[in-house]
Amino acid sequence: MRLSGGLRAVAEGRNDAILVTGCAGFIGHAVVRALLDRGERVVGLDNLNAYYDPALKQARLVECAASRFTFFPIDLCDREALDRLFAVHKPTRIVHLAAQAGVRYSFENPGAYIDSNIAGFVNVLECARAAGNVEQMVYASSSSVYGNANQVCSVTDAVEQPISVYAATKRANELIAHVYAVQWGLRLTGLRYFTVYGPWGRPDMAPLKFARAIFEGRPIEVYGEGDMRRDFTFIDDITRGTLRALDERHHFSSVPHRIYNLGNSHPEPLLRFIEVLERAIGRTAQRVLRPMQAGDVRSTAADIELTARELNWQPTTSIEDGVPRLVDWVRRYYGYEKRAVDYCS
Repeated sequence: MRLSGGLRAVAEGRNDAILVTGCAGFIGHAVVRALLDRGERVVGLDNLNAYYDPALKQARLVECAASRFTFFPIDLCDREALDRLFAVHKPTRIVHLAAQAGVRYSFENPGAYIDSNIAGFVNVLECARAAGNVEQMVYASSSSVYGNANQVCSVTDAVEQPISVYAATKRANELIAHVYAVQWGLRLTGLRYFTVYGPWGRPDMAPLKFARAIFEGRPIEVYGEGDMRRDFTFIDDITRGTLRALDERHHFSSVPHRIYNLGNSHPEPLLRFIEVLERAIGRTAQRVLRPMQAGDVRSTAADIELTARELNWQPTTSIEDGVPRLVDWVRRYYGYEKRAVDYCS
């Protein structure tokens, strides 16, 4: 891996790079590793902001170390830096995952979401349009665009009633992408991710927050009084679906912009997820029931019929398989094994 603060010409003169934005993020890191595993040359960018611990982001980058991976600490709003990156590395495919994450934080700092999720998104599209050689761009949307649907969500559903600024920016991405596809012929695919969890996950999301609290004997706050269901989707399934979308060509013959759900298609009660987590850790959680939070929804459930048919993708990881893998990583990364030994000695 080359960590670079500036842009220099690629000695090999190759123009087959895949650009992954948000490469130090949860999904971005997994996508980069999968691309490297299959021999691709990857250029990654991330602004390494402090929304959550940048040390975790740096650790993910270390995991991506390879001669075929070059990293640039670039903010999406820095259009000049983006222009230079495209001019030098000439990416032919893009996986755009960089965004300001977090539903609830979007009520505290909406400007960060407008800057990154809308202005930054348009900057990437403009660079792709100007380059003229981008064959395909996959971008991250979100199940949050469905709002408080409380039903199985299909990409054919009307999604015009978001209940958070974050959700509104993701829906705006889809609408803007449609314009760029229709007017300038960019091949664009939006992926509505459903509650992604697994090793190297985000510490602001419930699976990792709950796991750490249980390990440390702290209470967990269970919102919605526990009466919630989530379509928990394991990171390996999400990564595989993202690469399927990146590689897909057939369905663009008539429609330049496609949207797919990537979800487990098997929503689980939140309390059951916690029970599986408790079994994997070997401890009982101290549960504190709280009311619903602003911007939260009671249930998420993905209709993946279109995804299965057009991308030949199905999730394969149940929470019984995925949660223990998350717990194993949490135990190692945060040193809970060592703490247990120290405590007993």
